[in-house]
Amino acid sequence: MTSGAAPIPSIGELITFLYVEDLERSGRFYAGTLGLPLVIDQGFCRIFRVATGAFLGVCERPGRSSPAGLIVTLVSEDVDGWHDRLTALGVPVEQAPRQNDMYGVYHAFYRDPDGYLVEIQRFHDPGWAGR
Repeated sequence: MTSGAAPIPSIGELITFLYVEDLERSGRFYAGTLGLPLVIDQGFCRIFRVATGAFLGVCERPGRSSPAGLIVTLVSEDVDGWHDRLTALGVPVEQAPRQNDMYGVYHAFYRDPDGYLVEIQRFHDPGWAGR
């Protein structure tokens, strides 16, 4: 870019924060059910590692959770294995695993304790840069 703008600084990690009603309940879901390692517990927020450089934070804010329109998507080659695990643990299933040709993915949807939509998906598109 030659507009005279300063160079774009690097970004080292990404954290997505969700407001939740009950931190203990959500902590059990993300650490226990999904098996995400806890990186830091700040008392009112817990941050879990999803992948190298990617984190999910849950912060207790009673009355302020807003799951509408938000999807937490976890990319995995083993969508069916995740489905088996999550259904065995009683996680509500919104959509069982299926192929979605429009997006070139195989995916399934679940609900976390606050109603956030959690998608587990596998890309079929060889152009997916995450591989």
